[in-house]
Amino acid sequence: LAVGWGSGMDAAWAPSPGGCELVQSIMDCTGRWLSSIPVNLRGDTEELFLDDNTIQVLGNASLLLYHQLWHLSLTRNRLELIEPGAFLSSQGLEVLSLTDNLLFTNYSLTAAALSALPALRMLDLAGNQLREDMVSVLVSNLSSLESLSVARNIIMRLDSSIFTNLTELLELNLEKNYIFEIDNAFEGLQRLQRLNIAYNYLPCLVGFGLTQLRVLNVSNNVIEWFLTLEIDDLFELEVLDLSHNRLLFFPVLPRRSKLHSLLLQDNRMSFYQRLPNGTSLANVTMQFLIIDGNSTNITTVRLWDELCHSNLSSLRLLDMSQNEVWGLPDDFLAQMPALTHLKLNQNCLEAFHLSEEDPLAMLTELDLSQNQLVELGVKVGAGDILPSLQLFNLSTNRLQALPPGIFTHTRKITTLDLSRNLVHLCPQPGEAESLACVDIRGVETLTHLSLAGCGLQGMGGRPFQGTSLIHLDLSDNRQALSGDLGWLQDLVLTLQVLSLRNTSLSSTAMDFSALNSLVRLDLSGNSLAAFPTSLGTLRLRSLDLRDNCLPALPLDVVQVPLGRSLREIYLSRNPYNCCTLGWWDALQQAEGLRVPDGREVTCSHGSRALSPGALPEPVLRSCRWQTADLALLYLVLALPTGLTLLVAFVVIFLMLKEKLLKMVKTRCGVSSPY
Repeated sequence: LAVGWGSGMDAAWAPSPGGCELVQSIMDCTGRWLSSIPVNLRGDTEELFLDDNTIQVLGNASLLLYHQLWHLSLTRNRLELIEPGAFLSSQGLEVLSLTDNLLFTNYSLTAAALSALPALRMLDLAGNQLREDMVSVLVSNLSSLESLSVARNIIMRLDSSIFTNLTELLELNLEKNYIFEIDNAFEGLQRLQRLNIAYNYLPCLVGFGLTQLRVLNVSNNVIEWFLTLEIDDLFELEVLDLSHNRLLFFPVLPRRSKLHSLLLQDNRMSFYQRLPNGTSLANVTMQFLIIDGNSTNITTVRLWDELCHSNLSSLRLLDMSQNEVWGLPDDFLAQMPALTHLKLNQNCLEAFHLSEEDPLAMLTELDLSQNQLVELGVKVGAGDILPSLQLFNLSTNRLQALPPGIFTHTRKITTLDLSRNLVHLCPQPGEAESLACVDIRGVETLTHLSLAGCGLQGMGGRPFQGTSLIHLDLSDNRQALSGDLGWLQDLVLTLQVLSLRNTSLSSTAMDFSALNSLVRLDLSGNSLAAFPTSLGTLRLRSLDLRDNCLPALPLDVVQVPLGRSLREIYLSRNPYNCCTLGWWDALQQAEGLRVPDGREVTCSHGSRALSPGALPEPVLRSCRWQTADLALLYLVLALPTGLTLLVAFVVIFLMLKEKLLKMVKTRCGVSSPY
């Protein structure tokens, strides 16, 4: 086998015995139905992938030939046993993946085999039905490990005996087990930086003191409390994920830390300094009863004041969405000068106030959607408010207006979502001038605006004057296009994406020809009974015509500028005529044009709904009769009648020939021989 491997081409890729593939020094034997490791592979193999096979035992002689092996993967086999001498010839192995096997059956013998790997850095034992005592035995002599995964096993309780000797461990994955208790399990892991305990059953984390940890993921547990030790040591913690738990209070965080991402999504958290009914609990304390072995400790805290002891100065991302927050404590945001992303969507906020005391100078994204906001308060003074804000999401609230001049301070805003609020745009026409409205005129940086479902009625004046909108969503406003459409003139140079879904648009209601920059147009859910001719001159790349009343598209749809530029068109749920499908055939033949919902497109023939690409022969014949030339049809129908009359005339003439001749002779007096 050593002969013939010298050329560079063969070394790059070559077939190998057993159906494996060789790429340089990497041997891939994935999914080959192997029951053992092939013994005739190249001896200088460095990485060997044996995933998705049927190997049950890794014997003592299995890897004798592979002295240079440093990466071995046996994922998704039926591995029950690794014999103690299996790795004696491959002691340089650094990465070993044994995911989704049956190692619980002979774990003690497998542990003996693993102990012969002094250079092992990464070990994956996920999905092997291992209990905590089995894990303890398997990793007891692996002091060189830097990364360990025991995810998707049946671990229930962790104590200090399990990871005792893993002094070099940097990353530990324990997700998707059944862990409900942790008792000093990580205190000996002085170098541990990343810890994942997601998808378990932890009820609380009290006395958190892993100062060296950088990333902690405890999402998807049942945690109600998170309390950090009250010490002044610097915590290296940068990312804390407590999302999808049952937190009742804002977590008590380290006094000194490097925390930049705090994820608290989907909990039951609120602040109790001020309740919705006006009641104040500012002077009420909470007591935590902490039982540790035989000792009992009662800690008294005022959770709404404990925020002052948490260091949030480096925080850049705070996600508190899907909670029960009614309001924020005083000066809460002032503690986060570096904050760039704040998510408070899907809470119970009725008001949100911004002031120069909480300038949030670095904030680029603010999401307040899906609350109950009726008021957005801004205390405008000499200073700036939200000067770096780029994305502002206020959708699905109860707002009717925004504070006047709010956008004079947000000098970088590009995206504003006001959908599902009953707002009106300034200026208001005529007698409605005194009504509250949203003024976006002159906001030059604004490029994306969503006003879907705002109940807009005939936008008079020029509400978009001075903007550079690229994306505009006016969907679900049934009267937005009534009245003067002069507001379009301020968008003709910049607008690229326009959504007019469900706006009661008819075929003649709007002229699109001036929107030369438009590349994406949504006209779905309207009442179009004919294809708007003004679309023909546009150079759209995407057009949505679903849910209208179109019987057909123009036959030359692929020949006009629109057809040559289109890359996708949505056409389903229209009453197309099965006998006028020439346009459909043209679309199918157009190069580079997709109809993503083509399988849902149907046409009507009588009371039947049929697929335009597979019309039955009787339907085709019927259509041919319906679309035939009428003059030819009349000729075909008249010819048999004419022939019948001619034959009848000849027969009658022959039958009455003699009588007719006598009658002529008698009247004319001319003799005729017989």
